[in-house]
Amino acid sequence: MTAIGILGAAGRMGRAIAEAAREAGVTVVGGIDRRHGAGELAALAAASDVLIDFSVPDALAAHVDAAVAARTPILVGTTGLAGDHHATIDRAALSIALIQAANTSLGVTLLARLVREAASRLSEDWDIEIVEMHHRHKRDAPSGTALLLGASASAGRGAATGALDRLDRGTGGAREPGTIHYASLRGGSVPGDHQVIFATEGERVELGHRAESRGIFATGAIRAALWLAGGRPPGRYTMDDVLAA
Repeated sequence: MTAIGILGAAGRMGRAIAEAAREAGVTVVGGIDRRHGAGELAALAAASDVLIDFSVPDALAAHVDAAVAARTPILVGTTGLAGDHHATIDRAALSIALIQAANTSLGVTLLARLVREAASRLSEDWDIEIVEMHHRHKRDAPSGTALLLGASASAGRGAATGALDRLDRGTGGAREPGTIHYASLRGGSVPGDHQVIFATEGERVELGHRAESRGIFATGAIRAALWLAGGRPPGRYTMDDVLAA
């Protein structure tokens, strides 16, 4: 039976993943958070068949290094990552199987596919707006999922990730053709709502996803972790790979 280790075990997602693992009959060999030291991290990595990390960006490097040292696959679900974090992930993927996912929901993964397809078929006359809402405690904006959907739209239009993004409307001015704009709402206890709007003269297409509980992210994370632990060669994988399996 696959043994899972949880990084960020005391957080909301860490607890949800432990519950999802219990319901799925998957073994959790242990979990750590900020209170634990490097020795405990290394021991957990060595004892696990796969690690799931939903912690904080500052902890990413240590967690990934421990996974590499133990040759243990890792799913990174931590959001708010910067360029140096992704460089760390890229280096680790040379040695171990790794998934970095802004969202582990299978529904969101499917939505990203649909957004890419729509963007590939609709011309620049169709403006793209991405609207997301999360609970009041979420720190990063736009959300990692919103940026994931934006990256899918950019890919559909043959552009590099981020090339079409416009994150600040405060400067005003006319909308640039072909660009992708974002709106971030924060309030209450919303787990995560995302809507991608394609709008042109006289019509619009709306694609969306609503998360009703954090349990969907935990369930997706367990599925992805089990997929990773199935003898994958080193590399950087995505939830799309999991969905296609």
